[in-house]
Amino acid sequence: MEVMKILNNTANLDNMFYSNNSYRAWIGLSRGSWRWSLSDTSFYKPGETEFRRWGPGEPDAGYSEKACIAMFSDGLWYDNLSCDNSRYAVCADVRGSDVTFVFITTSMTWTAAQNYCRAHHTDLASVRNMTENQKVQEMIPGGNWVWIGLFRDSWKWSDGSTSSFSFWKNGQPDNKNETCVAADFSQSGAWEDWPCDMERAFICYGPVVSKKVVKVKFENKKNLDLNDPAVMEAMLKQLKQKLRDQGLDDNIKLSWRKQADGKVFHKEDKKTNKRRRKRDEL
Repeated sequence: MEVMKILNNTANLDNMFYSNNSYRAWIGLSRGSWRWSLSDTSFYKPGETEFRRWGPGEPDAGYSEKACIAMFSDGLWYDNLSCDNSRYAVCADVRGSDVTFVFITTSMTWTAAQNYCRAHHTDLASVRNMTENQKVQEMIPGGNWVWIGLFRDSWKWSDGSTSSFSFWKNGQPDNKNETCVAADFSQSGAWEDWPCDMERAFICYGPVVSKKVVKVKFENKKNLDLNDPAVMEAMLKQLKQKLRDQGLDDNIKLSWRKQADGKVFHKEDKKTNKRRRKRDEL
């Protein structure tokens, strides 16, 4: 609600007047699409994230709630099962592009199965092709269902955030064919679902950016030209990887700062530094 208050205070209704349904602006919420619990794109070859083995008439779940996919013992997929039902599950152990499937004999909800697979294996099983579908099917006891990793959230934020906050107007959302969301600032920014092809004002946001200058010192044992662009680029990649390993996200940007003479690196004068150390000791 604090964010909604900010939006209401900044919205200029004079610039949001249209011939029909004025004072609305798009926000980043839209109906979810099918995706795999294991989201690492390097695991999938082109087209493999779209592989499906739907049963007759599937998928047929509406958009009112999260939909989770179970595979039946015939190898077909169904979305008409509540995510809160208890089912067996199939986890995946992933090593590069290789995968081993593991049948879990404990019944649990889809979310519990996802948490279990992530804790004890890699994730719930992604089924990328017909060969893998056959492997999973062969594990399922006759007449049983198993959770796999495909799901669809009822709504999703375009930046991938998982906030569950909602501010729907009474009676909204009201139509599964209206898949994008606008805030109505004539009613405190309350949300409505609309067809995505309508033209509206829209609201953007950006991350808080901070800049920090850090001095670095290298031992040049191989006598490389540290001012060589290729060498500097290679060092930046290594530094960025070290920062990733320490938990910093991929949005961080690194660059070298040139000195007055146009160079980034200068060889340390050991004699000058020795004189400085003696002076500091005195």
